[in-house]
Amino acid sequence: MVSPSCLPLSDPLPQITSAAVVPKKFRNPQRKLHIGYSKSPTRFLKSIPLSPSLHAALQKTVPLVASVAILLWSNPAKAGFLSGLPGIESVPGPQLPQIDFLNRFNEENQKKYAEFDERFKTSPLLKKLLEQSKLNKEKNRQEIQDKYCIRGAEWGVGDCSAEGMSSEDRENFIAMLKQKAGVK
Repeated sequence: MVSPSCLPLSDPLPQITSAAVVPKKFRNPQRKLHIGYSKSPTRFLKSIPLSPSLHAALQKTVPLVASVAILLWSNPAKAGFLSGLPGIESVPGPQLPQIDFLNRFNEENQKKYAEFDERFKTSPLLKKLLEQSKLNKEKNRQEIQDKYCIRGAEWGVGDCSAEGMSSEDRENFIAMLKQKAGVK
């Protein structure tokens, strides 16, 4: 066995060949078992004597297993020691100098906008449009209700079902619903 003090500095771990570890009857001259430092897991897998199908299966599943292991065993993110403290947004900024001209201009604009809003809210045009909107809403609600009632009568379902009626009464009932709704 090589003592750690005798290892060269350029190679952090020694390379051990299959002659030292694997018995003669299991040795494969094409592949060698290298135990030690390797830059990639696929290079390490290629150095183990395996059947080609098992080697291909391991080469595909090892990265998948490693990814799943990282996802399942990773610790959830924890808040740091500053998580309970207020952030920089809670610190008031410096007091900016007040310019009288800009302050007066801002106040005048605010008054002007408030007057415009009040005038618009009390305008007869807005009142007329709001009233028309309410009427249209009721009319549209009734049209939708009539449409579903006609459909229910034709299909034999719902409140307007004509299921228990004779075929002549059913046709008369559906015609009456269509006439009431203004559908042809």
